[in-house]
Amino acid sequence: MMDFKMLFGQGSPPLMGLDISTSSVRVVELAQGAKGEIRLERYAAEPLPRGAVVDGNIENMDQVVEVVRRVWKKSGSKAKLAALGMPPASVITKKIILPAGLSEDQLEVQVESEASQYIPFALDEVSLDFDVIGPVANSPEDIEVMLAASRREKVEDRVAIAEASGLKATVMDIESYAARAALDRVTAQLPEAGAGQVVALFQIGAQVTHISVMLDGATVYEREQPFGGNALTQDIVRAYGMAFDEAEARKKSGDLPDNYGADLLAPFLESAAMEVTRAIQFFYTSTPYTRVDQLFLAGGCAVIPGLLELVAGRTRIASAIISPFKGMQLGAAVREAQLRAEAPAYLVACGLALRRFG
Repeated sequence: MMDFKMLFGQGSPPLMGLDISTSSVRVVELAQGAKGEIRLERYAAEPLPRGAVVDGNIENMDQVVEVVRRVWKKSGSKAKLAALGMPPASVITKKIILPAGLSEDQLEVQVESEASQYIPFALDEVSLDFDVIGPVANSPEDIEVMLAASRREKVEDRVAIAEASGLKATVMDIESYAARAALDRVTAQLPEAGAGQVVALFQIGAQVTHISVMLDGATVYEREQPFGGNALTQDIVRAYGMAFDEAEARKKSGDLPDNYGADLLAPFLESAAMEVTRAIQFFYTSTPYTRVDQLFLAGGCAVIPGLLELVAGRTRIASAIISPFKGMQLGAAVREAQLRAEAPAYLVACGLALRRFG
């Protein structure tokens, strides 16, 4: 029953973070560097055919396997063990309170019993795991436990992709948790290690923007908005009569007509800045918080010239493009200039690779 144990399990070295998103597959391999620091050994990305993954669901297993094989080979990694992520919408998480002092077996029974109240599926259709967070504040006879559950077939799809690609899935995480692990490393490098700072992370993906707000390592707010880089790609398709894949490639290379900047890019940047500003306002109105001290942009769209300045100007919040590899040593295969442009899209893959270190 407890076959979702990979979710909170620890990866064994060497481990590859394997991020399968709607638009691409990204891999990251980290290693223990000198003086206890982490070293980025390898990273790589390959685009996915349109429709291979839709809303986090694997729609074409063969296409995804082919791309995973290709990106693994491209990275040059010899790692055979992989940490994968599940889309947040595919996983039900719930903090529950249980009596302290239970054995592992007793905990499993209690967790199963509690899970049946929160999960709208039969338990035999579900992959389930739990992690003991620690004692409950002001109630030492109780412990707080994090419960995580997902439809079994969704977990098995990702495990099957890894296996068909020649890899072994040893850790299954939640993408938002993986991103948070990478964010925690960056936040720890802020003045006073970010203590007391309200930090907002905007991951602008192909179709969805995921918003997380953190305070002292805890998530105080989370939300998804249906906005992403595909909107700009679709504008290019309509304006210039290109196929989607060609439009996507030219968007990244900048090989587009002279009127692209004014007619398509500028309105998209305005829309993106408006989405961020609205999300911040919604955060203020729906929570007790009245400030954000630091805003980070992540995802492939984060590096589009002009977006950071527009967001910082509209929100009046200290803003930066995040690099999950900040402060890491770089392996011989990593080109620093290229990494700077690509790093913001690797937040989840980096967080998954960090599971190597527990």
